[in-house]
Amino acid sequence: MRFQVLDILPHLTNPVTGRRIRTDERYAQALTSARYAEQFGYDAVALGERHAGEFLSSGVTVLLGAIAATTGRVRIQTGVSVLSIHDPLRVAEDYATVDQLSRGRLELVIGKGNEMRQLPMFGIGNGDQWDALAEKYELLRRLWREEEVTWEGRFRGPLDKVTSLPRPFAGAPRIWHGSATTQTSAELAARWGDPLFSANAIQPRDNYTVLIDHYRQRYAAHGHDPRFAYVAAGAGFLYLADTTQEARDAFGPTYEKIVAFFNQPGMHTPGNEMTFATIDDAIAHGPVLVGSPQQIAEKILWWHEAFGHDLQSFSLPTMIPHEQQLDMLERFASEVVSVVRKAAPTTLWTDADPYGGRPAVHGRTVADAANEVAKAQP
Repeated sequence: MRFQVLDILPHLTNPVTGRRIRTDERYAQALTSARYAEQFGYDAVALGERHAGEFLSSGVTVLLGAIAATTGRVRIQTGVSVLSIHDPLRVAEDYATVDQLSRGRLELVIGKGNEMRQLPMFGIGNGDQWDALAEKYELLRRLWREEEVTWEGRFRGPLDKVTSLPRPFAGAPRIWHGSATTQTSAELAARWGDPLFSANAIQPRDNYTVLIDHYRQRYAAHGHDPRFAYVAAGAGFLYLADTTQEARDAFGPTYEKIVAFFNQPGMHTPGNEMTFATIDDAIAHGPVLVGSPQQIAEKILWWHEAFGHDLQSFSLPTMIPHEQQLDMLERFASEVVSVVRKAAPTTLWTDADPYGGRPAVHGRTVADAANEVAKAQP
């Protein structure tokens, strides 16, 4: 299994301690966590995108560019890029820039977004987000694979022989489809032969199992090779301690106040409330990684029994001191990741994966391009 560290940049006051850090400090923490994730051996780092609510991730491409410029190995992803509200031409330009800065390490994760309040901010009517996502994704694919694109659709003006610049570093990056609770994104992923990123964030395991099983069935029905029906799964907060009881006692009060806050009317999309209200229920059955290293490893493998997933994502508890977050990040890498990787191998990002070296449509691989850059150095 591969591992991703995700930050959607929540900017909340700790409901127990009353602590809230400055915006510039929050950004600095996100960049530092990404560098440490690479140092500790994680496979990918991701930043989410939100435009409403208490989040600082509206300018996510800027931050991903900074991460790309200050790391050298780790894959760079989104979590998600809300393609339904954006111009695909601008998305193609911005993320190809990040891809160039990272020398081919970008993999985009797209979705329609779970925050309903951001739709009218970008001129998308409630009910149009799925059609907008499908149309814009098809255009984005063409812009990254073709030059002089001529196109006409419903959600943006027509294009006449447009070539987006910069071009991606080594052929079109892989695109994952994020799905929180519905099968629409899973169907879109299956249609195009793309991987699926299940949020696994708010509902019981069985609900996400139905979603993932549907995706794999439709992926094969569309004629794609089942070996490449890669699946990722999210998780709630990570809180690691020597014992599960210690983790429960330390994080439980904060967790339960967060749930109560987000489950207020108007704070979530109807039907997407957090269903595990108590810390004990969340630890036993919900999508949080709270406990001892052994407890957390067992839980990820419990999910893997149902999902068969290849990539596990998790988020640090960003309301606690950053030094404590980094300690958990290091300990998770040394005491959990190695155990899970041994028990749940995957071909994702190996030579058996068509994108393992990001093969270029035009014949140049990431390694080829990196060698060209190295030879050009004085």
